[in-house]
Amino acid sequence: MFKKNDLFFIGCSLFVLCYLSGCVSKTEKKPVRETVDYIHPISGESDSIPVEIARQGEVLISYSDCYSCHKVDQRSMGPAFTDIAKRYPVNPIYIEMLGRKIINGGNRSWGYSVMAPHPQLSLEHTKLMVSYILSLRK
Repeated sequence: MFKKNDLFFIGCSLFVLCYLSGCVSKTEKKPVRETVDYIHPISGESDSIPVEIARQGEVLISYSDCYSCHKVDQRSMGPAFTDIAKRYPVNPIYIEMLGRKIINGGNRSWGYSVMAPHPQLSLEHTKLMVSYILSLRK
């Protein structure tokens, strides 16, 4: 039937075949990083913002240091203005709260970034700035 040399050859062939099948590199699936929605919108009725007030706020922002940490439509060191507008409803309570947050600074609302305080700004000016930011709501 089989000679001793044939059995040795078959055994060696099976060993090599098993060894090589174990050495074939398997492509590892890299874990896909899911994007996390960091906006968490707050529910509530939104009022309209007069165009003149939004323009005044836009001018005040352009003369401040806001653009060093924020961009209009993309996240930078701080959240994008459009993301802020998506989160907060347009009403006097949130406009005043956010205006005070600009003056006093804040943290942990948008992750680990920290907003420096701006005590040199008046509450009236920061409320105009917030009104412009919230006017970007879509």
